[in-house]
Amino acid sequence: MELSPTVILIGPICAGKSTVGALLAARLGIPTYSVDDHRWDYYREIGYQDEVASRIAREEGIPGVLRYWKPFEAHAVERVLATQSNCVIDFGAGHSVYEEPALFMRVQAALAPQPHVVLLLPSPDIDQSIAVLNTRFVDLLLRETGSIDPALLAINEALVRHPSNRMLAKTVVHTEGRSPEAVADAIIAWMQASSIP
Repeated sequence: MELSPTVILIGPICAGKSTVGALLAARLGIPTYSVDDHRWDYYREIGYQDEVASRIAREEGIPGVLRYWKPFEAHAVERVLATQSNCVIDFGAGHSVYEEPALFMRVQAALAPQPHVVLLLPSPDIDQSIAVLNTRFVDLLLRETGSIDPALLAINEALVRHPSNRMLAKTVVHTEGRSPEAVADAIIAWMQASSIP
């Protein structure tokens, strides 16, 4: 298949980026690269400190930590896109949403040359997407922690509602009612169509 071999998946928590990414990579014969698996190394390149994050978590809670992460997330995106190619890149939920215009513009510039930036959402209806994602996220939280943190659900809702993802994506693929295999096939069909001169 004559396609540009780098695909970038963005979207909120539980959108299916990892699952679809693995299927896409298998179909395209390329590896996967999860930004979340490598982010701490990138963050530390520019001074990220666990002690500072812990102090902020105690004083300000999860929203404060997320604000602290933002410059490091933008740096990680720039580094990943400068060093990784011929793979399916899963950004992780936070790496494509920015409140600060300067950080957003850095990420936007880094993604601009990439032809295959795909936003995964359950539905074109934002409220429906949030309902589907919250159901998935609750299941995940119960499996992994045994409890539900409403603050985390609110954060994921904010990720869905924020315009950054839609501004960065080259296409949006809706997943509700589709198997992960069908979603991967839809992305490949879009890639093929978009590569036709």
